[in-house]
Amino acid sequence: MALSRRAFISLLGGGTIVAAGASAGVFLNTRTPTRALAPWDAAGTYEDPRKKALSHAILAPNPHNLQPWMVDLSTPNTVRLLRDRTRALPHTDPFDRQITIGLGCFIEQMHIAAAQFGYSVNTVYFPDGPESDNSVVAVSTFDAGGTPDPLFAHIMDRRSCKEPFEARQIESEKAAAIAKLATVITDQDDVAKIRDLTWKAWMVETQTPRTMKESVDVMRFGKAEIEANPDGIDLGGPFLESLMLIGVMSREAQLDPTSTSFAEGVKIYDEMLSNTPAYAVITSAGNTRRDQIEAGRRWLRLNLTTTGLGLALHPVSQALQEYPEMKPHYEAVHGMLAKSGETVQMLGRLGYGPQTPRTPRWPLEKKLTTA
Repeated sequence: MALSRRAFISLLGGGTIVAAGASAGVFLNTRTPTRALAPWDAAGTYEDPRKKALSHAILAPNPHNLQPWMVDLSTPNTVRLLRDRTRALPHTDPFDRQITIGLGCFIEQMHIAAAQFGYSVNTVYFPDGPESDNSVVAVSTFDAGGTPDPLFAHIMDRRSCKEPFEARQIESEKAAAIAKLATVITDQDDVAKIRDLTWKAWMVETQTPRTMKESVDVMRFGKAEIEANPDGIDLGGPFLESLMLIGVMSREAQLDPTSTSFAEGVKIYDEMLSNTPAYAVITSAGNTRRDQIEAGRRWLRLNLTTTGLGLALHPVSQALQEYPEMKPHYEAVHGMLAKSGETVQMLGRLGYGPQTPRTPRWPLEKKLTTA
């Protein structure tokens, strides 16, 4: 449960933290995790066309920002994508469905970037079988002759916006553009039902100790932790680090449902989820690994499309999680949003929101098994 600046302003009653002394001021002014954000600026700076495309692919959205990919470049003109099995969410994603969707996002962003640089990519999924121990997710071959995709223009601006959206409806022409990739729900009675379901599902995840701890375990508190591990849920910047210094914000408080900061976090998520004018839904006829990969590729294109339309998108996947405590909400969301036999692969809040900061990433070199 990552708490926003707005949550802690409420927590402190609108008070202001004043750094005492010059040294404190210098500290607060140097809280940007520059090294962890450097991969965004490095995108496209490589000579090898595979690395050029991959430097964009590593910026793709993925669950909890775990970045569960590794890449083998030992074969010329070929990218072997492997799943890093050390990066998993066993409590909230016990069947690795969400992790697999994140790998689909990676593949699609790689394809889009390769095309921008004049290469077509042919990708074969799971050459050794979807549950193979060697974890090869896909083998992609690069050939000259790609046709640029207009969505490339939005890669650097894409974010997952975890903020309240404006009380503003989505224009019909924008909804129609999005509907090519996902089911768009704008009817306010239906929106209210989904909003209520996403809130209840979020509360289940938050109030179930092992699922809440899974999120807290991948939180990075402050610049030093973010720089050391530029993955997971980053909690940094001058304001939040000020709260860490005075003990208002801590890993322990995030896990303590009786703490003030925990209660304020619940309030801010209520505000965020309540301010949602529309939803986007991606379903699939089946739920195979290939279905999940394809859902990820569509989700990535949806992200870039909404970015290009000036809209914000934020996944709210708690009701889609497959563990016992979530079962009633899992069944409810499928009864509400899927046809018989279908799987709801992604559910996202959709609306107009503020531009949010870039998320930390591991540099490409750390994701290569063979440089």
